[in-house]
Amino acid sequence: MSLSSNSQSINAVILGASGYVGGELLRLIHGHPNFELLAAVSDSKAGNPVSATFGHLAQSHADLKFMARNEWQQQPANGADVALFSAAPHGASAEVIAAAIQTAMDNSWNLHVVDSSADFRYAEQRDWESVYAATHGAPELLKQFTCVVPEHSGPATTAHIGHPGCFATATLLAAVPLLQSGLTEAEIFVSGVTGSTGSGRSPQAGTHHPERNSNLYAYKPLAHRHAPEVAALIKAASDRETKVHFVPHSGPFARGIHITLQARAKAPVDESQLRKVFEQAYSSAAFVNLVDGTPRLKDVVASNMCNLSVATDGESVVVMSVIDNLVKGAAGGAVQWMNRLWELPETAGLQAAAPGWT
Repeated sequence: MSLSSNSQSINAVILGASGYVGGELLRLIHGHPNFELLAAVSDSKAGNPVSATFGHLAQSHADLKFMARNEWQQQPANGADVALFSAAPHGASAEVIAAAIQTAMDNSWNLHVVDSSADFRYAEQRDWESVYAATHGAPELLKQFTCVVPEHSGPATTAHIGHPGCFATATLLAAVPLLQSGLTEAEIFVSGVTGSTGSGRSPQAGTHHPERNSNLYAYKPLAHRHAPEVAALIKAASDRETKVHFVPHSGPFARGIHITLQARAKAPVDESQLRKVFEQAYSSAAFVNLVDGTPRLKDVVASNMCNLSVATDGESVVVMSVIDNLVKGAAGGAVQWMNRLWELPETAGLQAAAPGWT
């Protein structure tokens, strides 16, 4: 559904607005030419100033307060355009989205949802419940969502989107063109390093500064729940069944993801062949760059960019991918998809350069 002809702006609502992804959505929507923030929703922070939680937003959101879930739904007029961003936790997002969709139907809103949680990343209820060992909160809505990175999809075929996770986004952007090319076997080995913000705002041992600073360690090697998600999304995008071996690492920095993907070539391959694969795949992708040398986090942190590079010894292939986990891997990717859903320029609100030297 495109932006109605008599609308000057679209009401934006953020669920789970007090978390790190919610904070990034607040920052990005503030600079968006078409989205006007209607509500920053957080039951735990309801009534508190946003600036008390996000000091860096004190100037841009000086008078904004968090709102409870039952408050914002009374605000849009009948027939309003509403862009709903959910940054609620895995397992909790589906239920609150279901309530919002029902309210939208009751009030004839023009509604699109982009969910940054894992709740709508699987097409089948049994697959989600197998991975997350819980009962899905709104299985009746699964068919209304598509999960795919924007670069691997044409126009959306559903009203709503489940955004792939940050590790998945970085991996998919590296893996899908390679597997579509047929140059490698359908088995990939992925090593990923993520910043501490990937663990969320709530303090825990893995994000405690004395443990994380000047440290590097793997966790859940070959057993992380993102591996089956990545395999399913690769199959959907490339039509190749792919075995994914994934080892995530905790890095000594706050934000960003670095992925190193390796695969075995079917026949001798050179770097120029690999570069051509990615240049063709992303020739019209505003947020993906193929760089010389190796990609670096400082070039993409706080931006919606993904930088890729390739290497080969003729027998093995390496693809490296860097993104900001909070932006391209979550809030920025969500805005990018929401732009598409409303038939806005895909780059709207996302063109600020990376700051560098973060």
